[in-house]
Amino acid sequence: MMTDLKSMNLTEMSAFFHAMGEPAFRAKQVFQWLHRGARSFQEMTNLSKPLREKLEQSCVITVPAVERRQVDTKDGTVKYLWRLGDESCIETVLMRYHHGNTVCISSQVGCRMGCAFCASTLGGKVRDLTPAEMLDQVLFTQLDSGAAVSNIVLMGIGEPLDNFDAVLRFLGLVNDPQGLKIGMRHISLSTCGLVEKIDKLAQHRLQLTLSVSLHAPDDETRSRLMPVNRTVGVERLLDACRRYFEDTGRRISYEYALIDGVNDADWQADMLARHLKGTGSHVNLIPLNHVQESPLKPSRRVAEFQKRLTGQGITATVRRKLGGEIDASCGQLRRRAMETAGGAAVRAETGLMDMCRPKRRGKEGDSYDTCVGSDR
Repeated sequence: MMTDLKSMNLTEMSAFFHAMGEPAFRAKQVFQWLHRGARSFQEMTNLSKPLREKLEQSCVITVPAVERRQVDTKDGTVKYLWRLGDESCIETVLMRYHHGNTVCISSQVGCRMGCAFCASTLGGKVRDLTPAEMLDQVLFTQLDSGAAVSNIVLMGIGEPLDNFDAVLRFLGLVNDPQGLKIGMRHISLSTCGLVEKIDKLAQHRLQLTLSVSLHAPDDETRSRLMPVNRTVGVERLLDACRRYFEDTGRRISYEYALIDGVNDADWQADMLARHLKGTGSHVNLIPLNHVQESPLKPSRRVAEFQKRLTGQGITATVRRKLGGEIDASCGQLRRRAMETAGGAAVRAETGLMDMCRPKRRGKEGDSYDTCVGSDR
């Protein structure tokens, strides 16, 4: 089996070269080459030719291929469909902001969480990504676009905490001063709410931003939208979030994709406010991006919902829409490629809208046509 050097940290790489009888400084040289996006050992010209040949025989360098690239001509957002070495496909999005460029990366090929409104989960989980394959999304997005990345969001295809060890290793790699040197406070990790893994993450005291995909304040609605809630429950999830805040001192951001007639009622805004009052948390409201295979529609009550939260002392903002001209929801581009290639058919559940409607509904307000990309 070939050795994946790019998934190693510098200490592990030093041990690898020591075992080969090579001096320790070789590890630093190779580490820096890999973190600049080297595609082969032959590019590493400060290594001897015999060493390069030895590495080629025993090690592999992961290099994703651009299967498809979509560019929004209005805001410059770029969505990549990468083809990996095993022919699997994943997505990465480059978003341009006035404060710098953000890249949204995937952590798995597919997803097993089954969230009703997310295209990533259609077809289920195929496999976890390696630390190198996550790092590659940052490296090769920079190289292809020419845009330096200053912020990372783990909010693409997959559930990051379901691939815990690899994600933790990736975070260490991307933060390494010999590599990209992206600080933890410039990294956000989004989870659907794996309670045990949230507690485990808190033990590492990382200064990243934890984003929790909440999407409903009550168990009935959330369990229908997000199967993970059936074993966790909103109260238990929020208890884990409070512990995370106490352990790390980092404010949590709650993602809330507003879905017409499902989770956008006044009573749900009031319940959400009660849950979060006094926690110093932030609610990121995301009017749903329409997924062709799902009957769920974007809410028409975004402004009313936000006003109801802020009126009760909860910080709530609406995510700015980027990539309006391209397949904006995570998993859509990959799914289209699967269909074009004649892959296995994957379908959304029928009757999903009826299944997801809460029993109680608030009065609908006036329409509000701002739409923002939804990742979960």
